[in-house]
Amino acid sequence: MAAKKKSSDKKLKITLVKSTIGAIPKHKATVRSMGFHKLNSSVVLPDNEATRGQIAQIRHMVKVEEVDA
Repeated sequence: MAAKKKSSDKKLKITLVKSTIGAIPKHKATVRSMGFHKLNSSVVLPDNEATRGQIAQIRHMVKVEEVDA
């Protein structure tokens, strides 16, 4: 029998698709804190409220996909 997955087991693959040039400093700081270094780079982060809040702030700059951990 398979164990039920917790919500903490879910991960999000986030890809930076828009440059931070010209972005407001708060958005640039959010992009850096999420671990992005270059355009079209991807990071895998846990699916939680903190991550969702960061994504909401820079939603126009990123592409988000759900992945299984």
